[in-house]
Amino acid sequence: MDPLALVLIVAAGAAAFCWITSLITHETSWIDRLWSILPVVYVWIFAGAALLGGTEAVRLVVMAALVTAWGARLTFNFARKGGYTGMEDYRWAILRSRMTRWQFQLFNLLFIVAFQSALLVLISLPAYIAWQHPVPFTGWDAAFSLLFAAFLVGETVADQQQWAFHRAKKGAGGALEPGFVTTGLFAYSRHPNFFFEQAQWWTLYALGAVALVVDGGSWLNVTIVGPALLTILFIGSTVFTESISASKYPAYRQYQRTTSMLVPLPRRRRRAPETA
Repeated sequence: MDPLALVLIVAAGAAAFCWITSLITHETSWIDRLWSILPVVYVWIFAGAALLGGTEAVRLVVMAALVTAWGARLTFNFARKGGYTGMEDYRWAILRSRMTRWQFQLFNLLFIVAFQSALLVLISLPAYIAWQHPVPFTGWDAAFSLLFAAFLVGETVADQQQWAFHRAKKGAGGALEPGFVTTGLFAYSRHPNFFFEQAQWWTLYALGAVALVVDGGSWLNVTIVGPALLTILFIGSTVFTESISASKYPAYRQYQRTTSMLVPLPRRRRRAPETA
């Protein structure tokens, strides 16, 4: 059996579960609760197919191990913020208030459930390329694996810095200025955790592409759609999130002017006020 067929069956079941439970519970964060789990399952399905089929599986096992580490870290961070205790993403509530009931339910079905479920499959497909091309593990594989691990460490640090800030803010009764984190990695990027998250999936794409290149193919293949769509989703989500932050915190506009949105870069100098 082609492992992709099994992945699609699991994905369809997960999507149906998320949609039905959103209708029953009247909250739409069920796909968020599966976000860090499903790609781990998908990549291990491809790795398991290689192991059971007796083909070269080192690359796939490494890919599965890396995605498992990604999933464990993200699941832990989501859990400590209350993600598995019925907390809904605050952005969905804002969008719900801007739409009629039927409009939001259509948005829920087509975007929150269907699109994001499909995206979780798409970002896992470099492992399918690696399964189709079972060539030996190379130095490029090792380099991209280390790069993935470095991005994973970066995201872990960024999330911990954000978590520590919000705990300190809560301890100060919500009055910790300027109201949002601007130190550590956040001095170089407004969303370093978002940057490292996307970078990991681009690196997984590179691992799949290595298998194709070693087998005589091209670096560019159809699975690039996954990380490309993920980047588009993150940029759109970030713009929406920042519009909320800017409306809550007067200093956020200045932070936007001096600090890169995603890619960590040196902070830009504030423009001196013009004089007559």
